[in-house]
Amino acid sequence: MKRVFIQSVGSVSCQKTFDNSQFLDEIEIYEANVVPAIDPAYKDYIPPAAARRMAKGIKMGIVASKIALSDAGLDSVDAIITGTGMGCLVESEKFVSAIIDNKEEYLTPTSFIQSTHNTVGGQIALDLECKGYNFTYVHSSISFESALLDAQLQLAMEEAETILVGGVDELGAHTVKIHKLVHHIKAEMVSSARLLESNTEGAVFGEGANFFVLSNQKKEGAYAELLAVDILNTLDKEDLSQSMERFLATAELKVEDIDLLVMGNNGDVVFDTYYRELSDGLFSKIPQAYYKHLSGEFNTASSFGVWLASKILKFQQIPEDTKLNSITSSKLNRILLYNQYRGQNHSFVLLQKC
Repeated sequence: MKRVFIQSVGSVSCQKTFDNSQFLDEIEIYEANVVPAIDPAYKDYIPPAAARRMAKGIKMGIVASKIALSDAGLDSVDAIITGTGMGCLVESEKFVSAIIDNKEEYLTPTSFIQSTHNTVGGQIALDLECKGYNFTYVHSSISFESALLDAQLQLAMEEAETILVGGVDELGAHTVKIHKLVHHIKAEMVSSARLLESNTEGAVFGEGANFFVLSNQKKEGAYAELLAVDILNTLDKEDLSQSMERFLATAELKVEDIDLLVMGNNGDVVFDTYYRELSDGLFSKIPQAYYKHLSGEFNTASSFGVWLASKILKFQQIPEDTKLNSITSSKLNRILLYNQYRGQNHSFVLLQKC
């Protein structure tokens, strides 16, 4: 079986990540409980007439994918695999609102057509004129990992040579209100610099798109090697450490072989206990980092974590604002990522320096 490499990355997020020549040189600090993504100059990537008709999620996805393709020096790929938890949420809200306002009569189909979850992957394929495999995974907070696993299998089995893989989700005003009502979003405004000190229920929500060109050919400038991906829908906190050790064993590794643990802490006092189970226990002597204070929480926020880990391996430095502890390492060869959302959909991703 072939090895799999992350050849390039592209990101649109709540930080200025769309410039690949930089690596979190300037951190945006927010005092909020919902944080929108920073808009790049969309006209540099999408004709303005077309961009006006696109939902933000589509625009973010196209820009992130184009950045990744440019970084890899490619015009197209063999396949496109996208993960999204909610798809083009704003268009979905528009369509449902129109049904209610018009009493199910005289509806135009535009919002419905643009609201489907595979719209982002379809628009990217149209832009690239890519007629290959195009699939969208809608698996809640493991949507991106599902796409990543699919791509890894196809590349390892030599069914493709280059695959564009990404995760994208956008904010919708009505859905945000619902999340606030059920306390999934924090009731109070929180500084992103002190997110883990909030000690309250709920998370700070965000949005973004993160895309990667994966290849089974190691090329110059590659960011990382993808060693393993695993997904567990349910997992008791008491079994987390043992599951992590089993996952590492599949790659013939132990805890001491990991140079950095990257986790998806989001400041929710109820569910961040999963991360503390590892940070205070099995990985207490390992350098640790987190990222959701920079990206916000959304279904495919873990794609931002993979972006961060890939950048760390290439630049060989851990941004100060992402560090969870003061432990340092003389090398950064292997990074382990762990994410979960509200105690479900646990994912493990293992990356290695090329």
